[in-house]
Amino acid sequence: MDYRALASEDRPVLDRYVQQLALPWPQLDPAARKAALINAYNALTIRWVVANYPVESIWRTKKPFSAKRHTVNGAMVSLDDIETELRASDPRIHAALVCAARSCPPLRREPYTASAVDQQLDANMREWLAMTDRNRFDAASGVASVSKIFDWYKKDFDRLGGVPAVLARYGPRPGSWKKIEYQRYHWGLNDTSDIGSRYSDLNFYADKLRN
Repeated sequence: MDYRALASEDRPVLDRYVQQLALPWPQLDPAARKAALINAYNALTIRWVVANYPVESIWRTKKPFSAKRHTVNGAMVSLDDIETELRASDPRIHAALVCAARSCPPLRREPYTASAVDQQLDANMREWLAMTDRNRFDAASGVASVSKIFDWYKKDFDRLGGVPAVLARYGPRPGSWKKIEYQRYHWGLNDTSDIGSRYSDLNFYADKLRN
């Protein structure tokens, strides 16, 4: 994300969208609500970073995920609240929710829609797993080294048959894996600049404790 450009050029557009999210929503079917909540989560995360920019990590801000500071559908919610509802409906949302970290899945360049959300989430899973800076598959050794997200949310992925089944279905290489490893998660800001590149694990633990 180019947060600097967004803050200086397109912030009014983002603000108008956030204001629309705050208004009461019409009755939505499950697919439409899922799409709307993913869009809301990502927009609100970006807006929070923009409000605090420049910052090395979203964790340098005050209670970035747990504070009920956002208004969605007429109610005050946290980013964690939105994520919790989405997790209950579809484990693939872990490939769609972007938490402003360098190790996050990529941010989709189009909104999620009710008619396409299933196809979009499948595409997200495949694109994310194909990113060699976040997931690596070594056919010679039979080792898959994947995002820490698959470790944190193992129980969610059990609903899709477990992490091995998810990697076989969506990963860039077919087949089973002898060993699955989980990579370090880089919480530095996913900015187009290198502002978050030096954000360390020690920084993260200190900020998380503070929050």
